[in-house]
Amino acid sequence: MQPLTAPRRAAGVAHHRDPAPSKVAYRLHRLWLTPLFRALLRVGLPAFIVTFGVGHYLGDPDRRLALAGSLADMREAVAQRPEFLVGMMVVDGASPALADAIRAVAAVGLPQSSLDLDLAAVRARIVTLDAVAEADLRVNPGGVLNVAITERVPALVWRTPEALELLDATGRRVARVLARADRPDLPLIAGEGADQMAPEALRLLAAAQPLLPRLRGLVRIGARRWDLVLDRDQRILLPPDEPVRALERIIALDQAQDLLARDIVAIDMRNQARPVLRLAPHALRELRRANGIQTVENTL
Repeated sequence: MQPLTAPRRAAGVAHHRDPAPSKVAYRLHRLWLTPLFRALLRVGLPAFIVTFGVGHYLGDPDRRLALAGSLADMREAVAQRPEFLVGMMVVDGASPALADAIRAVAAVGLPQSSLDLDLAAVRARIVTLDAVAEADLRVNPGGVLNVAITERVPALVWRTPEALELLDATGRRVARVLARADRPDLPLIAGEGADQMAPEALRLLAAAQPLLPRLRGLVRIGARRWDLVLDRDQRILLPPDEPVRALERIIALDQAQDLLARDIVAIDMRNQARPVLRLAPHALRELRRANGIQTVENTL
């Protein structure tokens, strides 16, 4: 049998060290195994030291001024290098008159460094021109500022009480003309709000191709519907809804029965279920006489 008490160590015998870690070492080891603590020591502590050092250095106003001056001198030296200088501006995709207007409104003083060029501000000034739809600016090798322009194409002449305006297919203003004879190749529209309905006007003009030799223009009435104006003071009053369809019906009748060749002042299609013909005064008198209706002539 073994004794219940441990044998006493003899004097002079060395004590064996306990391999188990102490509580402090154990807790530090567990803390080191924590990802957040390791990230704090590896990243947070160096970042704090650097930030503290930079803040302490920049806390002196004289040091800040000296540093700002050094950076400005360095940037100026780089900006004035020949490979960064822009000495010429080229405008592509614009007519000569528009190109001159673009150079004037861009107001770019050349030569200057490409680092000092604010291309966004220059582009914003260029697109304020009515004739410019899009503008793309870039600095090409060799110190050339290239301005690529998408120019608005005039599609209509809009007569206003003040002037004649050229409009593109979307109704955006392109330029002003002094007289109708300056652009006889473009159809004429008139009336308040006609520019806002330019796409519809173009659809009507496309449908009116058989009447093109007699066509004088389109007039917007009450900002809600169109009148098609022909020679001989004839008008086709179109409805506010589906005006193209109503015009196609009139053209079909004209091709079948020469409707517009008769003494008619206007064809009212505002109510498509009940079209109305307005006869010329002499034609109305002849019609009444043919029907045996006596008319009283005004001799005054």
